[in-house]
Parts: sequence; C-alpha cells; structure tokens
Amino acid sequence: MAWSDYVREIPDFPEPGVLFRDVLPVIAEPGAFLEVLDGLQTLVQPLGAEVIMAPEARGFLLAAPLADRLRAGVVAVRKPGKLPDPVFKEQYTLEYGENQLEVEATERLRGRRVVIVDDVLATGGTVRACARLAAKLHADVVGFAFLIELQALLGTKQLTEYHQVPIVSLMTV
Repeated sequence: MAWSDYVREIPDFPEPGVLFRDVLPVIAEPGAFLEVLDGLQTLVQPLGAEVIMAPEARGFLLAAPLADRLRAGVVAVRKPGKLPDPVFKEQYTLEYGENQLEVEATERLRGRRVVIVDDVLATGGTVRACARLAAKLHADVVGFAFLIELQALLGTKQLTEYHQVPIVSLMTV
C-alpha cells in the first residue's frame, strides 16, 4: 500500500469549506512513514541542506528524521509564546485566518543552506513566513519540500520571491 493511501481527508475542518489533509495516519504507519522519508530524502538531498527548518507541529515530525538522514541540523519554527526571548516574529495569512510564527534570534544560521519542510503546501503563508524568518537569520533558503501540494490553493504563488529555488512535493492534488 502506498503512503498516500493513509492520508485522511476531513471535510469542513477546521472550519466549513476547508478540506483538511491529515498526514498523521501516514506517520503512524511505519511502512508509509519510511516511504515518505525515503521520498523526501531523494528530493532534498541534492539541495545540499545544512539545516532543515520546519513549522510547528507536523513539520517537526518530518524535519527531525529527515535531518538525521541528511546529517543536517533542525530549526523549529514555533507558534507565539513557545520560545524564550530574543525571537524573530513573522505574521502570515493562512487558508482560514491569520497567525504568527517565531524563531530563536541567533547567528548560528548565518550563511547556512536551509530547506524548509512541511506536511502540506496550501496557500503558502506558513512556509513564506518561515522563509522570511530564515532571511532574518541571514540563512540561505535553497529549497522547500512537502508531502502534499494542494495545487488549487496556489501556494507556490506566495513563494515567487524564491522562484530560483526548488519547490518539491511527493504528491500534488
């Protein structure tokens, strides 16, 4: 069975009109999760990432094992109030509202090659905010990687300023 068979579609969540793609069943199934990690590794390895940056929370579940395979570091991008100061903050719009992300303000990423990884590329607001946080850290975004791209929501349009870097996904719907 393919990993994509484990993706659960939940209509009208978190609000009416949204079709939520739940990848947690994929991660819960060892064979499917292994398939996903193998696929992401194949897509991301050529990018030469030194660091995987991922937004809370499902991005974390992908970033850590992928970074281990790539011998890269992990930077967690958190929701507000989860990190001690100093932090950089970035507001963003998502499919069903507004939010904010934060990252530790540090010099550790200066000049490092970063790939931003998340479970789903929908409207692109979350990963665009991550990329802007990477810029504040003086990191070099060299790619974006996703399990699923929801093509109809035009998330890649949010990333036009990063047109020179690959945007890859294991599945496009």
